[in-house]
Amino acid sequence: MQLQFRSWMLAALTLLVVFLIFADISEIEEEIGAEVVINGSSSPAVVDRSNESIKHNIQPASAKWRHNQTLSLRIRKQILKFLDAEKDISVLKGTLKPGDIIHYIFDRDSTMNVSQNLYELLPRTSPLKNKHFGTCAIVGNSGVLLNSGCGEEIDTHSFVIRCNLAPVQEYARDVGIKTDLVTMNPSVIQRAFEDLVNATWREKLLQRLHSLNGSILWIPAFMARGGKERVEWVNELILKHHVNVRTAYPSLRLLHAVRGYWLTNKVHIKRPTTGLLMYTLATRFCNQIYLYGFWPFPLDQNQNPVKYHYYDSLKYGYTSQASPHTMPLEFKALKSLHDQGALKLTVGRCDGAT
Repeated sequence: MQLQFRSWMLAALTLLVVFLIFADISEIEEEIGAEVVINGSSSPAVVDRSNESIKHNIQPASAKWRHNQTLSLRIRKQILKFLDAEKDISVLKGTLKPGDIIHYIFDRDSTMNVSQNLYELLPRTSPLKNKHFGTCAIVGNSGVLLNSGCGEEIDTHSFVIRCNLAPVQEYARDVGIKTDLVTMNPSVIQRAFEDLVNATWREKLLQRLHSLNGSILWIPAFMARGGKERVEWVNELILKHHVNVRTAYPSLRLLHAVRGYWLTNKVHIKRPTTGLLMYTLATRFCNQIYLYGFWPFPLDQNQNPVKYHYYDSLKYGYTSQASPHTMPLEFKALKSLHDQGALKLTVGRCDGAT
């Protein structure tokens, strides 16, 4: 009887040890849960190099979508291991001085000197210091926004982020007008403002800058050579005409940190798009994140043609091997997060649109 009791106790202890081991493993898996969250499995993501669109059926407007607060907080915690948006959104004045030499992020053999104008416009403190918002809208520039009627919904959000100085007034019904942060890649000056070849184009850019009216203007000045002159033109206009904007110039580590986060989670991007950068940053200071105008396909869900940008007639290859971006793959990752409630992705008409 005593021997039988000892055998029973030994078996019970063995089961307890096995249980504790598996409990520890579960906790570890929860800590690195983004690998499972983003791809739906722990296996590596396969980069889509074909010209075929991925499956992208999304319920129109807000049907059946619910915010997953637990998942959103977990993603924020994981991203904070790679970067802190409050700090990395901009280089601060105390860290650089005029004449300092900076190596470009994507052209390490090329350098630029910090100009007096750039130094003058560096913020003293982060423009997002101690900021937190209930809902944030990130507005991409896809033509899928046309006829969406999303403008009113976009403008209701606490904080609205836009990309590359895209025009808003003439498209307000579909894209809204509220702007709290807008990005401006240096190439925009060439593409949208004809490299300021004459006074007319300079005035057009100046009017667009004035329309920002206190918003954050986020200029990636240190990414690649070729943009220095255009950045300087913009800086000069802002200072000369006392434009009411809060300038920000992303930290030298930001882009590699963002890419590192997504690669760690098996999303094999080459260079993150502005939209993905903004989403990654927004997880730090936004409770709920809503994406509009993210659609890297030539046809919409009803197989109707979609313009690359809602405001021009540019034509690009979404899956070009020469492109530094992998837009369909980014979209697949964002759609997975939408399906799980971490973010809301709108690719059709908005609720209440007429």
